[in-house]
Amino acid sequence: MEDLGVQERVLLEAEFDPKVRTYWLLSGILILAVTVVGIPLIPVWYFIGLSITERYLRRMSCMLGEKTLRVSKGIFTRVEKTVPLEKITDMGLVQGPIMRYLGLYALSVETAGQSSSGALLKLLGIVETRQFRDAVLRQRDQIVASGAAEARPSSPLPAMGEHSADALLADIRDTLHRIEGRMNRTDDAGERN
Repeated sequence: MEDLGVQERVLLEAEFDPKVRTYWLLSGILILAVTVVGIPLIPVWYFIGLSITERYLRRMSCMLGEKTLRVSKGIFTRVEKTVPLEKITDMGLVQGPIMRYLGLYALSVETAGQSSSGALLKLLGIVETRQFRDAVLRQRDQIVASGAAEARPSSPLPAMGEHSADALLADIRDTLHRIEGRMNRTDDAGERN
């Protein structure tokens, strides 16, 4: 995941807050406690969870490139996603009560054309989440603005001389008169039948 390819350089790499491990541990303990049957498993989850959450956190990465956002995460099942910046429609911040207590945010990435089943990506615990989100959105806006400028066709009229523009307009007028004449003849023929 360190190499984004020759074409694209990394502009910003997200750093993840170690407190995200505490959040995952507390969430697991809360779920086990709510189920009542899981209460005896809380100590097991705590000791196994310490190792699992540490490995998971080490394997998480999120990099902002010139044109893409690349995310990699997972222990048993690795997930790697590359999201073109121009496809990003929204980046939301979510903060539940435990996250608020720990000072963490979840960053959700939504794209054009995705299903309505939620965010394409959710990243929990990015250090300075708001600044990272703003950097991604600024880069996206630059990509979109430069793409719109490249896609905008230039008008042929300013490049022509004044006489050529007048001749073009006269040709258009004459063509419209011919079309109108044909339409009138068709209407007259239809009325006679």
